Amino acid sequence: MLARLSIRDIVLIDRLDIEFSRGLAVLTGETGAGKSILLDAFALALGGRGYAGLVRHGVEQGQVTATFDVPKGHPAAKILSENGLDDTGEMILRRVQLADGRTRAFINDQSISVQTLKAVGAALVEIHGQHDERALVDASTHRQLLDAFAGLEKDVTALEVLWDVRRTANTALDAHRAGMERAAREADYLRHASDELKALRPREGEETELAERRTTMMQGEKIASDLREAQEAVGGNHSPVPALAAAVRRLERRAANSPALVEPAVKAIDIAINALEEADQHLSAALIAADFDPAELERIEERLFALRAASRKYSTPVEGLAALAAKYASDVALIDAGADQLKKLEAAADEADKRYAAAATKLSAARTKSSEKLNKAVNAELAPLKLERAKFTAQVETDAASPGPQGIDRIEFWVQTNPGTKPGPMMKVASGGELSRFLLALKVVLSDRGSAPTLVFDEIDTGVGGAVADAIGARLARLAGKVQVMAVTHAPQVAARANHHLLISKDAMDKGKRVATRVNALAADHRREEIARMLAGAEITAEARAAADRLLRAATA
Repeated sequence: MLARLSIRDIVLIDRLDIEFSRGLAVLTGETGAGKSILLDAFALALGGRGYAGLVRHGVEQGQVTATFDVPKGHPAAKILSENGLDDTGEMILRRVQLADGRTRAFINDQSISVQTLKAVGAALVEIHGQHDERALVDASTHRQLLDAFAGLEKDVTALEVLWDVRRTANTALDAHRAGMERAAREADYLRHASDELKALRPREGEETELAERRTTMMQGEKIASDLREAQEAVGGNHSPVPALAAAVRRLERRAANSPALVEPAVKAIDIAINALEEADQHLSAALIAADFDPAELERIEERLFALRAASRKYSTPVEGLAALAAKYASDVALIDAGADQLKKLEAAADEADKRYAAAATKLSAARTKSSEKLNKAVNAELAPLKLERAKFTAQVETDAASPGPQGIDRIEFWVQTNPGTKPGPMMKVASGGELSRFLLALKVVLSDRGSAPTLVFDEIDTGVGGAVADAIGARLARLAGKVQVMAVTHAPQVAARANHHLLISKDAMDKGKRVATRVNALAADHRREEIARMLAGAEITAEARAAADRLLRAATA
């Protein structure tokens, strides 16, 4: 439920903080006091359309914050989870409206999109008015409301699972059939291509590997003679190593007589000998690497030619031949074994169809039966609302040829406002005043089933008075026993039944230079005075106060 509403710098509101609690709260005040501004601000916090004109003149931005106490498992918590937001049990919806027209949205001080804010707001609050095209007057929600009234939500969820199973089974069947048809049309070509590629046995990465090996062999052929000549000079018959080694031995024999003269030279020659021997080893290794078998080079050339010829033939890069071979083999296998698999998939799809159809038919029968109960309950509420000649009908149109995740039914609320007139969709047939009363009757019957935890009714009692207004007030009070209800009203009979009464007024500010909207919670005496004003008008008489007392006593009787 809504616990607190804080508004800053929105139109005529500079600073406003309102505490709310359970039950029925009414908002009253003279025309132009700011009731519509208050609701516009509230709607902004719920994700409604923002625009620059909402910002109070002379400031850069306005802000509305709505704080809700939300029970565990509420649909709004699921929306938070899907958007990576934490559910703390308290949801703080905040909307900042900038003077340049831009807005920013937050939930629990985490920045979110306006779409997410709107989804959460719709789960927490319903705002209803005479010309409101949301909530109950939206035909797309009627199926959901009937299911909630009948307690069929679990059946619908189970049917959605069967729908997904059915869709998956039929998708697999369709894909297999399409594959078989495609393979059958190309059977001869596929078998030939599959056999040819199977014999070729292409490997992924094979072309690169062979090309690199061929390049190495061809380069080795060119430098092999140079490598051999270098090895002959370093380690062959003309190698200086033997002569250098003999010179070292002679010098070492003289080292005892003149070590200072001999040892540096011996050390340097040893280094030269070691370097030459190391060079000889590298040259030997290079010659081994450069050595190749001409027959192997020929085999590599032939293999590359075969792979590239296949690549041209099948219009596929050499790298893709292995995958193409696997695909053709699979298509051939589909032809050979597809009939058996087709029978299995057909059986699975048929079973899924039957299970879905049985569950959808059962659900449709339950909806039809429940629609009669809903019709009876709603029509029983119409007479006190001065709609005694009207008739409400929950139309259930069943079409097994048009199945969907929620079944085979199309559900829409229809009304007939007078005997002999043609019934039709509630939104099209009912006038503004009638629509608001039909809506109230529906909400009373549906109670807390399929409803947001907070309901706001904007002047749904416009144009009625006396007994009808009292009947509206009685039903709002009944509804407030299940959910939190707020009503903007001009009817004293409605105001008298409230648990909480808020008076909206305008005060002069800055020595009369501007006005600001204020909201005050009324205690008993002030409440009687406000109801008397609603009864009498500008001049409150003793008779009006007495009538207000009677209304208040009757509301608590």
